[in-house]
Amino acid sequence: MATNTQAGTGPVWDWAAGHGPVTGALSATTGCLAVATTGAATGMPPGWALTVGAAGAIGHTVSSLRERLSARTVAMRAASWLVGAGWTTWAMTTGPLSWAALGSLATIGVGMGAAARSTLLYEEVRELEAIAAAERQVAAELSAERRAIAAEWVDRVQRVCGITVRVLAVESWPTGTGFTIDAELPPGGATYDRIAGYSAQLSADARLPHGCTATASQGIDQGRVLIDVTTVNVLVEERTYPTDYGPLSIHTGIPWGYRTNAQEICVHLREQCALVVGPTGSGKTNMVHVILAGFARTTDVLTWVIDLNAGSAGLPWVRPALDANGAFVEGMRPGIDWLASTYEEALTMLETALAVGHHRKVAYQDLMAERNTDQLPISAKIPQIMLVIDEGAEILISSDKRMRKLAEKILEVIRMLRAMGIRTVLTALGATGAVLGNLMIRREAKARVCLTGGEVEGMDLGKIFPGSRGLKVTQAPYQGAGFMGTPESPAALFKNWRILPNQIRDIVTATTDLHPTLDTISARAAGPAYARRWDATRTAWMRDHLNHAADTAQSPQSHAAGGGLNLSALRGSNDTDADALAAEFMQQIDAKFGTAPEPDATPPAPPAPEPPAPAEGLNLSALREPKSHNAGPAWLPEAVDAIESAGATGMKPSAVADLVGRSRQAVRDALKAAAERGEVVYRDNGPHSVYIHPDHA
Repeated sequence: MATNTQAGTGPVWDWAAGHGPVTGALSATTGCLAVATTGAATGMPPGWALTVGAAGAIGHTVSSLRERLSARTVAMRAASWLVGAGWTTWAMTTGPLSWAALGSLATIGVGMGAAARSTLLYEEVRELEAIAAAERQVAAELSAERRAIAAEWVDRVQRVCGITVRVLAVESWPTGTGFTIDAELPPGGATYDRIAGYSAQLSADARLPHGCTATASQGIDQGRVLIDVTTVNVLVEERTYPTDYGPLSIHTGIPWGYRTNAQEICVHLREQCALVVGPTGSGKTNMVHVILAGFARTTDVLTWVIDLNAGSAGLPWVRPALDANGAFVEGMRPGIDWLASTYEEALTMLETALAVGHHRKVAYQDLMAERNTDQLPISAKIPQIMLVIDEGAEILISSDKRMRKLAEKILEVIRMLRAMGIRTVLTALGATGAVLGNLMIRREAKARVCLTGGEVEGMDLGKIFPGSRGLKVTQAPYQGAGFMGTPESPAALFKNWRILPNQIRDIVTATTDLHPTLDTISARAAGPAYARRWDATRTAWMRDHLNHAADTAQSPQSHAAGGGLNLSALRGSNDTDADALAAEFMQQIDAKFGTAPEPDATPPAPPAPEPPAPAEGLNLSALREPKSHNAGPAWLPEAVDAIESAGATGMKPSAVADLVGRSRQAVRDALKAAAERGEVVYRDNGPHSVYIHPDHA
């Protein structure tokens, strides 16, 4: 039969707990009574009880001193042992069961309890006071350090900026990389801008390490200023992208890097566009991958990528999810939703985005009225579309007719589809007036990034961050480092994480289940152009590398026969088809005119055909003489490739010199000779003269 083990109501005894004032006194008195009764009945010598009490008093005194208890507690414990031992000795002599013995024992017990309670309270107060004293000492030491910092920086600001401020607080950063000074500006109309303009001078006066700055920003009101002082250079080290691939949202911000205080900086792109500027070698491509990684983790964003440079920015995010036949790997989706690498595909993508945006304006009127908002409520069911356009700023300033058509579509997306949740992220090679001259870019791209990588040419920070003072390119000489400003965070130093191809594959795998799908209304407006974006015919260029090895194994004759131009310049002298055609032609001539060679005559060898003049017909590489390896220095091909990658913007001789590690005079001479040979084109524009590849001239 089962037993009910449920405990009943009433007091619960904790036998493992120590004695308190009441239980301690009760235990001592009952112990004395038991010893006295037993001793009187057995004839125990009374002196034994007194000896035991004295030993107990000595033992408790020693243990109390080790615990560093107060003298009051030590005296109370020793007295309790001696009084109890004295009563036990007296009771064994006179009888422990008399009313006098029992009454005196009860009085002793009450006295012990009261004394124990009093000393316990005293020890608690004493302990609290010791803790408070220690905290006061730490606070005093910290306050002394802060007062020293405050006094030092009051003097420095006065000496460098000519302003006398009053420091209200000094807060050390949890990361241990610097501190923030909260100061009050003097009366008379002084603003924080006056201190912000002296950032470089303050940093030098404070002897801060390279990569560390002292920057001023707005305080809690217009009469206060915050001075962020970085003491540890976190930009010099390379940090990989965080391995936490948890879900994000367009509403809560997407991390793009970290500040000099080692804290993440997030961008909010629900209503604004973004612009990323970075020359060759500054880490711009890596920055694009960091941006795509953030979008891949969001549960309410679909990413469309336009990269006319063979789609290189988006391919790493697509290939892990596609097999050799163009089908999706089971259980995987690409890290981006659409990739365009050609003009035609890019134009289709932009027209689709416009169609989706315009249709959303009409189809979601009831939903916006229900939510009482004039902006489309973006969620996982109605995702935002982010158009990432690599070197999109260069498309906007291109003089090419086709590029101008793309530019019109891009500007229309930026201008008209903010409320409908379609925004853009453009990249550019330089922060120049030509790139940033478009008012639409400056007005809508409020999240701006300028990666410098130590490059000075074409890095006008005043154009990309107007109104910001004290920013110098030399403060961020590291690859992946630069400046970043958003409406929520003023322009300041930052660095993005390093992200490698194997990590991209991991992110694509980990975020497959996070990607939303285009809502039904938008998908209907997008039509077949969107629905068939991953068809094998439209993604065949992504898998050309699989057939490359087989193609290179074929002979030149098989390439000529398989397709393309059948050029005689590429055929050998033993062309059987040409010989047969010539023989048939001669037979027709003989039949018509009766001509024939003399019996003993030896036909002369036909003269070698001369190549056509370079100015006539097609300028075919097969007909050109091979270039001499001595036509230029060994580093010239690398320089020409870099100039070609720079596109229509071109490269200055100084930038080429920094790239190849040669003197500027040597680079100028080599490029001048290359221009005479037609390998590059020189565009004379005074101090802004550049060399351009012929394909972009």
